[in-house]
Amino acid sequence: MKPSAELFQLIRSLSKSEKRYFKLSSSLQSGEKNYMKLFDAVELQDSYDEDAIKEKFKGETFIKHLPSEKNHLYSLILKSLRGFYSDKSAAAILQEQIRNIELLFNKALYKECGKLIRKAKKMAYDFEKYYFLLDLIDWEKTLIEEEYLRGQFDKDLNKLVEEETECLEKLRNLAEYQMLYSKINYVIRRGGYSRNEEEQVLVDEIANYHLIKGKNTALSTKAATACYSIKGLCAITERNLDDSYVNFKKVIKIMEDNPMIMKELPKRYVKALNNVMFAYMDYERWDECLGMINKLKGLIKKSGFESMDVQLKIFTSSYSAELSMCIHRGEFDRAMESVIPNTLTELKKYEGKINTEEEMLFYYNISTAYFGGGDYKSALKYINLVLNNSETGLRQDVYTFARLFNLIIHYELGNYDLLDYTIKSTKRFVAKSQRNYKFETEFLKDFKKLLKVRNVSDTKQLFVSFKTSLTNVLKDPYEQAADEYFDFLSWLDCKIEGKTYQEIIVKKVSK
Repeated sequence: MKPSAELFQLIRSLSKSEKRYFKLSSSLQSGEKNYMKLFDAVELQDSYDEDAIKEKFKGETFIKHLPSEKNHLYSLILKSLRGFYSDKSAAAILQEQIRNIELLFNKALYKECGKLIRKAKKMAYDFEKYYFLLDLIDWEKTLIEEEYLRGQFDKDLNKLVEEETECLEKLRNLAEYQMLYSKINYVIRRGGYSRNEEEQVLVDEIANYHLIKGKNTALSTKAATACYSIKGLCAITERNLDDSYVNFKKVIKIMEDNPMIMKELPKRYVKALNNVMFAYMDYERWDECLGMINKLKGLIKKSGFESMDVQLKIFTSSYSAELSMCIHRGEFDRAMESVIPNTLTELKKYEGKINTEEEMLFYYNISTAYFGGGDYKSALKYINLVLNNSETGLRQDVYTFARLFNLIIHYELGNYDLLDYTIKSTKRFVAKSQRNYKFETEFLKDFKKLLKVRNVSDTKQLFVSFKTSLTNVLKDPYEQAADEYFDFLSWLDCKIEGKTYQEIIVKKVSK
């Protein structure tokens, strides 16, 4: 059995500040600290090698009990992290306050207990921590009952019961929004855009749900951010740019007006900025798009955005947008000279932490940028990284269009012998994946015709026919999503007009 690498992954995830805190905490402890020897040894490894650990400490007694030593160190690191973040999150502070309330009550320090409850309740309301609020209300009821026993009847228990009921309603309301938020995220992750009536039905069910369609249905600030995020995501699946932009702007405003909620939901704020940024790109409001990219990057050092999970989202959003902006504007030289090298450097830094889907999207965009710059070999290298990483659950829409784009790259490289097999393979994949939409079907049918001619004039005529065919398909609103993955019509234009792909894109943007 392969040794568990969980300890290695945990140590590798620690920031410099977290490591420093752990080592400082450990230095305050007396006695022999074998776990620190183990920590230092694992920290130096690039990948987990348990045999190397055993060899390094073969003369030490503790190495005979390595599994238990690993578990002990794992627990100590988690304990250290709890201490490090104890005053940095509302949940951690409230958890500590509830422990303190219990201690004070058990010591019959009721006045001090009441004071702490009021302080904690204010924080729970500010951060909309309703689960903690229920605990605090419960303690407040316990305290009132104690006061009744002492003949103090100046507090109304009914008001607390009403407060508890209101709190439960807000929790149910928020839970319902979270369910809808998960549903629309599932729809997007499964296919990106609605491309037939069946897929549209799923989106319509969410968009027409009474909590989404109705007015003033959100009972809390968190619920409001979820509501507008869901509306924005529904609009994205329908390629409704204006509605998406309006709703995500509302999310941003709500959070910026409520910094405590922003601190509670930093990732939702980052996602809202990201969606507005891509709206600016579609509107071709380039200065505002660039401003949003810089705003996102600036969050890296902002309080509330320190967690690795959020830092990864900031990185993927901002760097992916830079690449996309270059692709949209035809700035392929800038992409190849600076944006791609910087992106690859950052990807290396986050290696093992970034999820496969985000990594795949980066490689797709990198491939597109190299293609636009005429470096077809590099384009093929990166599209192969996408195609060779077809894990179950990854976005099949991106994977499908990567296969179509792969055919175009091979065509530009003159790999005609290979293309015959690749087209058949792609057809089988499309049929098997049940993504047999009109665009993919028409593209594969017309693309195959290109392999049967070598005469220049006949080939040009085929490209003209090819463009007419795809243009007609793209009149269908459900099929227009194909434009989001690659500018197929601009590629056909460059073959028809005898210009480079970059020249066609720049010309298109200048108009």
